[in-house]
Amino acid sequence: MSTGPAGHVERSAIRPNSETHGATGGGRSLRTFLRTADGVRIDSVYESAVYGSAVAPAAAGSGGFRLPSRDPVFVIAHGFTGHVDRPHVRRAARAFARHGAVVTFSFRGHGASGGRSTVGDREVLDLAAAVSWARELGHARVATVGFSMGGSVVLRHAALGGGGGGGSGEADGPDAVVSVSGPARWFYRGTAPMRRLHWLVTRPSGRAVSRYGLRTRIHRRNWDPVPLSPVEAVPRIAPTPLLVVHGDRDGYFPLDHPRMLAAAAGEHGELWVEPGMGHAENAASDGLLHRIGDWVVARSG
Repeated sequence: MSTGPAGHVERSAIRPNSETHGATGGGRSLRTFLRTADGVRIDSVYESAVYGSAVAPAAAGSGGFRLPSRDPVFVIAHGFTGHVDRPHVRRAARAFARHGAVVTFSFRGHGASGGRSTVGDREVLDLAAAVSWARELGHARVATVGFSMGGSVVLRHAALGGGGGGGSGEADGPDAVVSVSGPARWFYRGTAPMRRLHWLVTRPSGRAVSRYGLRTRIHRRNWDPVPLSPVEAVPRIAPTPLLVVHGDRDGYFPLDHPRMLAAAAGEHGELWVEPGMGHAENAASDGLLHRIGDWVVARSG
């Protein structure tokens, strides 16, 4: 499936198809379809920051949005079978909106986005389109926060994008990276949930269940070539700040995965092992999301 320059994004004029209010509990929201470098339409939402009960003030000519902003924008990369309207994705967006603006989107093959899921390979182009949009909207600091499959995508995007943007707003690399409940290596089948996931991805009957039961359309072709693994990507992210978060009750990936990522990160990475936490955005408490928000604000320049 890897047939192009991952991390590159086609730049084009963004024409919103809707504008709504209150998506993050009082803020303003802009929804549109972005187009990736390989031509896939990605359902995406931008939401202004909300501090306390007040919306962050808008800059002149911004159409009601706070642009440009000294605060970071959080670009959320959801897990496999998620999408932009899933309750747990919306809950994460509300939490991060207390710390900055938020971009959420549905990966290819998920929800209303086009294309088919490649389960972490070409999805780096979807994230690149979302990060580029955040830059175009005027944000100098961009943090990528990924959950599970999205956790692997944010690592590869940062590695292949050449690191952080340095706060200049001129580069599409992130200024901080957070990977939550992500794998360290591909093709892991050591837990029952991961064996079920491989059945969904590799079998025609599994892909049918995923399409009609989970609103996730999976590409039938295998990876060719196999993309850079998360643990191989991590050393290339430096010096961009990296946070790895993992629950000690994660039913998908045991603790050797985050420990491998942390070891590969060395001094530029941090590891939080969360007691009692399960897997991905469904298991992330509001308290943890706000701690991640505080970390991003402090580390993103």
